[in-house]
Amino acid sequence: MSALVAAPVLVPLATVVLTTLASRRPTLQQVVSFVGALIFLACAVALVASAAIDQPARTAFGSWVAPYGIEFHLDRVGAALVLITALMGAVSLLFLASDADAGPRHPLLLPLVHGVLAGVGGAFSTADLFNLYVWFEVMLICALGLFAIGGRLDQLDASFKYLVLNLLGTLLLLIAIGAVYGATGHLNFGALAEAAPALSPGLSTALLTALLLAFLIKAGSFPLYAWLPASYHTLPAPVLALFAGLLTKVGVYAVLRTVGDVFAPAPDVVMEALGWIAAATMLFGVLGAAYHWDMRRILAFHIVSQIGFILLAVALAGEAGNAATLFYTVHHIIVKANLFLIAAMIWRLTGSYDLRRIGGLYRLRPALGLLFLVPALSLVGIPPLSGFWAKLMVLQEALAQGRYAWAALALAVSVLTLYSMVKIWMEAFWKRHPDDRWQPPAATRLAPAWAATLGLAALTLVISLYPQWLLAYAQAAARTLGG
Repeated sequence: MSALVAAPVLVPLATVVLTTLASRRPTLQQVVSFVGALIFLACAVALVASAAIDQPARTAFGSWVAPYGIEFHLDRVGAALVLITALMGAVSLLFLASDADAGPRHPLLLPLVHGVLAGVGGAFSTADLFNLYVWFEVMLICALGLFAIGGRLDQLDASFKYLVLNLLGTLLLLIAIGAVYGATGHLNFGALAEAAPALSPGLSTALLTALLLAFLIKAGSFPLYAWLPASYHTLPAPVLALFAGLLTKVGVYAVLRTVGDVFAPAPDVVMEALGWIAAATMLFGVLGAAYHWDMRRILAFHIVSQIGFILLAVALAGEAGNAATLFYTVHHIIVKANLFLIAAMIWRLTGSYDLRRIGGLYRLRPALGLLFLVPALSLVGIPPLSGFWAKLMVLQEALAQGRYAWAALALAVSVLTLYSMVKIWMEAFWKRHPDDRWQPPAATRLAPAWAATLGLAALTLVISLYPQWLLAYAQAAARTLGG
């Protein structure tokens, strides 16, 4: 098991090397890429199976015993997120085989995608604060490469916006890590958890605040979230779905690990501030979505809004709040990625992402309209879909703690989310197309896209109709935090 714990990094990195070597043979490169994704997925399933029976995978590299060596430790929380990472990687690569907004097929596209997967897998696996910083940087470097592929002016502009604010988060994180090491002499999560109670309350709060500021920038929370909707819409659809599902969740995971495990219990003032930041993130994200007409920008702002819901669950803390965090994160990754992929299929059939320039799809493609409704209504929280259970968990805990303002705001944001989803439905599917002569393309290669989106929709329905298994897993995972 000590070898398997390194799989979330070793398998994607090996795939990076192999796909780079095969870059002059596109067909071989694509086969190698997908095989690597499937091996990653199989390893992730094995890690979850081990964690589910309370046998978390762990190892300290170089025979250096923790807390001095670099340690990987995959408990229930980390293993679940590694599994959903591997699943999103496989789904995105399957969608990439279609012609639905795949973007330029640059020889480095697939190596960079697997580089992102390695960064995300490493961040979810590590039990060391500095190593977490390293994996954030791996993600940043590979993400910048994916933003810049193609060299269009809008891509370069997006790359710059993505780089500037993420470098700010990186600088803050590095300073905070140095301060933590100076105060405790440790960077290992377990050692920090033992050392934190000996710190003075003021110093502990200052260190925790510095770490959280950096992680919240990476998560795309209020007020420094503008980089996300300003940059994501320039990405190819499969890459956009992968980014939307995973990258901000690494920041959220770091927040959860920090306040729910390493520095648990976090000071009340920190959790109060985090709750109000979450509330503002929910509100401003959904207002941005309501303003726009481009589907990619609407859905990008909804990433921000839903990050607010997840951060609210983190702020509620305790076993119930932590369980809601994991449940909501898994649900949202699946639903949000699927919405971006379906938006790309709409673009392929209508020729535009602008809702004002398209329409009439339900008459010609009713199956696509019904497919859209599954993740869209789940994002809103319509019962009995997965989003309903996720939001119910958050609202129940908010009301139980007397956080009525947060609960009321969450309900209001859900109503505005419904407005955005109805707007996409009415404009893209129900109304007539502005051009009476419009017909969808006669020939499209959408079979892989249908397979990817139907698979995610089916998984959403499984969680929706049988939420007990994920709920039980999330509750068991929450009990392992802070202990």
